Amino acid sequence: MYTTLITVAQLQTLLASGQACKVFDCSFNLTDAQAGEVMYAESHIPGALYAHLDKHLSAAKDPVSGKPAAGASASGGRHPLPTREAFAAWLGSVGVANGMQVVVYDRQAANYCGRLWWMLKWVGHDNVAVLDGGLQAWQAAGGAVSSGSQEPQTSADNFALAPELIGLATIESVAKRLTGKAADGTQTVIDARSGPRFRGELEPLDPVAGHIPGALNRPFGDNMDANGHFKPADQLRAEFVTLLAGRDPATVVHHCGSGVSAVPNILAMEIAGLGRTSLFAGSWSEWCADPARPVAQG
Repeated sequence: MYTTLITVAQLQTLLASGQACKVFDCSFNLTDAQAGEVMYAESHIPGALYAHLDKHLSAAKDPVSGKPAAGASASGGRHPLPTREAFAAWLGSVGVANGMQVVVYDRQAANYCGRLWWMLKWVGHDNVAVLDGGLQAWQAAGGAVSSGSQEPQTSADNFALAPELIGLATIESVAKRLTGKAADGTQTVIDARSGPRFRGELEPLDPVAGHIPGALNRPFGDNMDANGHFKPADQLRAEFVTLLAGRDPATVVHHCGSGVSAVPNILAMEIAGLGRTSLFAGSWSEWCADPARPVAQG
């Protein structure tokens, strides 16, 4: 089974084998919520289903308040996680079975498909991998594509929740470890946003510019080579070791703007052999929503 990355050749072999497998296209655009569905309809890997960031991978929001109903989300921020139970129900509705190999991809350097990879680990499903290079790599290798929509083939079996395989940090736990006795080196925050957003020079999506005090900056795109593939494991390891500068990788908590683009950093650290690290899913959008929380710039 594949649990981090899968190559185009490996996916082609897997699909040809007849082994039970689900492939999801997670392409998206934060500034145009319909763009991903359009991209999927134009071309996708044959048999792939579409997973929409807002509709399937985030908790539903009330159209008036703009917030999820009480108890309907597992995090805050612009893309609040649904509950594990709600997400498991969706997985079952589209035919994902426990133990099945799942492959996820997008067209945006794993920025969006990483969210589904992480969420599957979160509900106890380890057999999920990101297609290295995304749809571009698939097409470059001569892989066939389909157009239009693909209706999910559902199963009578429900997807059963299992213990979490990956860490979810809350805003309370992140804040607690920033100050007082808890600020003892047990937390290293890594911010996956671009340098200008991290430094507070601009902020196109959230009401406050800046970053969590003490955070390190590792833009998620730094994990990719010029062809949109993840860099080799040894190179990723060297880069993260330099960034951490002696800090324990096990203390790392990743975040971004809304718990999406932080995941390529989580995946990259795992590829690099540095362990499976945690996600602060509410991220900057949840942090900066409270004016009492400290903000750093520069």
